[in-house]
Amino acid sequence: MSEVDQQMSDVALMAGVYGDLPPELASTTMGAHQFSPLVPGAAALEQEAPQSLDELTMLAPRGTVERRYEMALALKALKEGAAFTVAAPKDRGGTRLRKELEGFGCSVAEESRRHHRIASCRRPDLLHGVDEAIAEGSPRVVEPLGLVSQPGIFAWDRIDPASALLMEHLPPLKGSGADFGCGVGILSRAVLASPAVTGHDLIDIDRRAVACARRNIEDDRARFFWADILKPDADMTDLDFVVMNPPFHDAGTEDRNLGQNFIRKASRSLRKGGVLWLTANRHLPYEAVLKEAFRNVRSVAEENGYKIFEAVK
Repeated sequence: MSEVDQQMSDVALMAGVYGDLPPELASTTMGAHQFSPLVPGAAALEQEAPQSLDELTMLAPRGTVERRYEMALALKALKEGAAFTVAAPKDRGGTRLRKELEGFGCSVAEESRRHHRIASCRRPDLLHGVDEAIAEGSPRVVEPLGLVSQPGIFAWDRIDPASALLMEHLPPLKGSGADFGCGVGILSRAVLASPAVTGHDLIDIDRRAVACARRNIEDDRARFFWADILKPDADMTDLDFVVMNPPFHDAGTEDRNLGQNFIRKASRSLRKGGVLWLTANRHLPYEAVLKEAFRNVRSVAEENGYKIFEAVK
């Protein structure tokens, strides 16, 4: 079969993939539709028509509620008899895959490879418990926050202590700015409390977070973007301010370069004299990159394992 014929065959096969699954764990059909909420531009699995997919491979999320939610959505979207392959690190949900899939009514074959468990099955004609798993993992108003959130989003059911500390020290801002890694919009709600703010962009790589932020913030000054802030297509310039509680984990592993790159991106996005308000865990080494990227850097607070900086470009 020629490469063109193979591509046409793969497109005709309605295949899906969830996450960045290493090829040594499971093969993915060329042209498969991406469904991860952490890949900007990907399709939404919860919007896929029932029994529309011929196969799906998934790198499963580590959180139990989130993982069961996504697997249940996948099973509903698969045709009867369609192949479903799920992988996860052994210490991040992999040892639970077989039991969880069997609970949904699947007959599961399992193998271990490269510190992962890989579970394979076919979508049975009768599913069990998928509606309950979907309901448990769906967006909802979280009390006592009074905000819409969803399992799988960072700090989904609480105010992160680093963000709480920043809100204690954040002065009224003015002009046009942005929240890099906005989550469900907690920091941005504090920003928009200032009537001197004329415009505010909320950016996050997690589609679910952006969707929740839209529901939590009803303000004509706010704009919402599902994007990777570190990619060129998310460039912005001449901002008066940036606020952020930058991530420092990638796929569950600490990555200090991630937060440092957020700081560099903030510097490039601000006008001369623009200000960055940053909160972070105390142990993260951000001081050097702040001093490289900004004219003035001030340590505002350091409490309970967290620190706040104000940096002026």
